Amino acid sequence: MNKRLTGNLANASKISPTRPDRSLGERFNRAMPREGAFDEASRTFRATIATATPVQRRDAKGPFLEVLDPNGLEIEAGADFPLLTDHRPAARETVGRVHGLEVDGHRVLASLRLANVDDVEPLVQRIRDDVLKHVSAGYAVLEWRETIDPETRQRTKTAIRWRLREVSLTPIPADQNATIHRSMENDMPFDLETRMALVDTLRTACGLPDTWGEDLTEEAVTDTEVREAAREAMLKRNAPQIRITRDHTNPAEIQTRAADALAFRMAGGDLPEASREFVGMSLVDHAKDALTRSGVSIRGMSADDVLQRSNGSSDFPLLVSNAMGKVAAQAYQAAESPLKALARKRTLSNFKESTAIRLGEMGRLEEMNEHGEFKHTSRAEAGESMALSTFGRAINVSRKLIIDDDLGLLGDMTSAMGQAAAQTEAEELVALFTGNPDLSDGTPVFDASRSNTVSVALSETAISDARKHLRTVKGLDGKTIIAVKPKYLVVGPDLETSAEKLLAAIYAATADDVNAFAGKLTLVVEPRIEGNAWFVAADPASVPSIQYGYLASAQGVQIQRAEAWDTLGLKYRAFLDFGCGWLDWRGVYHSAGA
Repeated sequence: MNKRLTGNLANASKISPTRPDRSLGERFNRAMPREGAFDEASRTFRATIATATPVQRRDAKGPFLEVLDPNGLEIEAGADFPLLTDHRPAARETVGRVHGLEVDGHRVLASLRLANVDDVEPLVQRIRDDVLKHVSAGYAVLEWRETIDPETRQRTKTAIRWRLREVSLTPIPADQNATIHRSMENDMPFDLETRMALVDTLRTACGLPDTWGEDLTEEAVTDTEVREAAREAMLKRNAPQIRITRDHTNPAEIQTRAADALAFRMAGGDLPEASREFVGMSLVDHAKDALTRSGVSIRGMSADDVLQRSNGSSDFPLLVSNAMGKVAAQAYQAAESPLKALARKRTLSNFKESTAIRLGEMGRLEEMNEHGEFKHTSRAEAGESMALSTFGRAINVSRKLIIDDDLGLLGDMTSAMGQAAAQTEAEELVALFTGNPDLSDGTPVFDASRSNTVSVALSETAISDARKHLRTVKGLDGKTIIAVKPKYLVVGPDLETSAEKLLAAIYAATADDVNAFAGKLTLVVEPRIEGNAWFVAADPASVPSIQYGYLASAQGVQIQRAEAWDTLGLKYRAFLDFGCGWLDWRGVYHSAGA
């Protein structure tokens, strides 16, 4: 999927011979403004979502100009598309729908409708105040046409077949002509003097030949037709020669390196070599740098002005979000529950209840009779369900914290979020493991009818009995011994020392002194297990007993920016989509202790 991504161009370059301080798209945008209408009642507005304006790109072959041919757009009748807040995965949020696609010469028009919900109100206000002016199309190219100028060797790749995937509201699009309309376009003819003044303006701004526009003298020519003629002339003329003035730097890579440096200052750890240039920057310095990379001059701005502008006109909030996500992930991984080692991990596509089906054993093969006939058999099956739940908390990064550059406090707050997520998972797993719920057959996990629960103290004899039970337990058919191999001994803090002594390898003087379980079982200590209860569990790779899962698109703790109009500073939320459940009772043995 190709996208007109927001942010600065990936390569710092100068274009010659015409106006070296201005790119092709920027010069065309200044000469050719677009207008339209915004409907307050329905929250619907028209916008130019894509044009044929050349955009600088770079691939493995080097720099090139990308041209999106509006006439190559494949439009399905009645189709609509999501309207997002941003292209970037960490910040994207659906806020409306896009419909009514229309190809008008060298541009694509569409109707954009914002959802009628409270959290979209800030976007409505920005559009109403003419603060948010641009959109950016996300699309998939089905067919390219590549040309090379024989003199300048400039490559141009034109998308001659493409499909729209989504449209995003963005402050800085690659195509500056992709704009939200403010008042209906005026396509009425205008007088010769006004028309020739517009021709002169376009000729100078776009670097067109002195003879261009001489044929635009008919009285019926409209404003739109003059502008479209200028656009066509720009596309047909020789492409400008690009001269590289410094190393290519990908803005996404810059943000990654800056986020790594910010995370290092927040919580320590390892600092990547590529991030050292950012390690001495304060939060305000990062905000200034983000504004500069977005093309905003910071000269004369106070710290408050920088923070206010960077909040909506740069990727500074995303930079802080990425750094917080790294710190939270480190704390989350360090505090993960040891019970995860006993469980099978799953990823679910939604929050609906999911059932894991387990097929029974085939048993032994039957002896063939003299006629060579095969006997058919059936397999038993069992299924246990699990559903995801969402857990979350909010965190405010205050204006004072940012200006004071108190990254230690921010790091502590973020680490606490990661630890809270791990604590949530651990408590859910322990409640599941010790709660002894009923399975799909109506019988508790640990029950006398299953012969997998006793009330004896932890000892070599007790573990031997547990191992014997697991080795001889039968499968779903009630006949086949599945020979479960014990791997984990699970205890709480009260039995930790006793378990360590029991499993410790010793140098035996006699055969009777040999510890039979040394190196056979792995000790798992879960501090939330109370009293003298202990468990023996199988390797989840062979016979899994419990399961846990995440939403496929959001595994582990997630840090996401939220719009904050009621506080000074930035607002973030940490959330976790997590669930756990039992799979089978055959791989685990329980003792309540003595």
